Amino acid sequence: MKKIINLQSKKIVFGLPLLIIGLMVFIVKSPMFQLNPDKLAIGVTFDLLLTAPFIYFLLIRKTNIPKTTMIPFIIFGMVICSVILPSENQHYLNLFKIWILPIIELSVLSFVIYNVRKGIKRYKEKKTYVSDFFSTLKNTCYDILPKPVVIPFVTEIAVFYYGFIYWKKRELNENEFSYHKNSGTIALLIAIILIVAIETVVLHIVLAKWSLIAAWILTCLSIYSGIQIFGFLKSMIKRPIAIEHNTLYLRYGIMNESTMDLKNIDSIEISSKDIKNNKEIRKLSFLGELENHNVIITLKTEHTLIGLYGVKRKFKVLALHVDDKIEFKNRINKALL
Repeated sequence: MKKIINLQSKKIVFGLPLLIIGLMVFIVKSPMFQLNPDKLAIGVTFDLLLTAPFIYFLLIRKTNIPKTTMIPFIIFGMVICSVILPSENQHYLNLFKIWILPIIELSVLSFVIYNVRKGIKRYKEKKTYVSDFFSTLKNTCYDILPKPVVIPFVTEIAVFYYGFIYWKKRELNENEFSYHKNSGTIALLIAIILIVAIETVVLHIVLAKWSLIAAWILTCLSIYSGIQIFGFLKSMIKRPIAIEHNTLYLRYGIMNESTMDLKNIDSIEISSKDIKNNKEIRKLSFLGELENHNVIITLKTEHTLIGLYGVKRKFKVLALHVDDKIEFKNRINKALL
């Protein structure tokens, strides 16, 4: 059974491998290394690339820390090894880079793909009204990847999934509400994609006269931006707002989302009055003032709005657009009775 480690345990888990790395740096910088560099270089390389990561693995194997966090330790050890060892003593380090590192990277990638596919399969078999690909992918990756890389990784995967893989028409359930049909956001994003495409062609022609490499770099960045926007656009259609089990799931594609207990709602108002964004008042739309709202939700306590790449913002009042605003308000009020 996995255990959640406390601060003191974390100091041991991370401190011991780092102590080994520090000791290797000290040995290389000490006079004794100059007396026998060849043999000591082998030991230093072995300890930095294998011993430190292996000890780290032994310390985390029964904890809730993902095993894939071994990879940053290996990469860190490899970088330290490259910096401190003289080039003539990096023979075994180079062998590691050529033969071992690709195997490790391929193994980790296979492990991630396997677990993601397993999570998606579990989602398809046991999905409810409110569970979806994006949420399932996040939950799966939090179990197998270091937390700092989860949201960027999941966002990139979701952009391609919603943009180019998920084409099946999304039928709304009775507890789900769309927000893209009457807001004008889809038309705005399509217009932005077309503008990006036109500007890319023009700038590519102009820049190519100065630098062909710069022209293609800009073109690739523009194509990537267009893909991102298209994925955002499609995710709005596939991720509706939902109410289930006294919980409100507020979504704006994969760009913004928040989940709250209906009991935390103080009031819900059908209104398009102007609001001023501040620390307590937010808009569900990532476009802010560029998109009109028709519903304002006021909460009893502060809540969190999670945006792109895991950016978190607090709020007590949230303004949003709902296509069927009257039914949305009635369903929430009914659930609150």
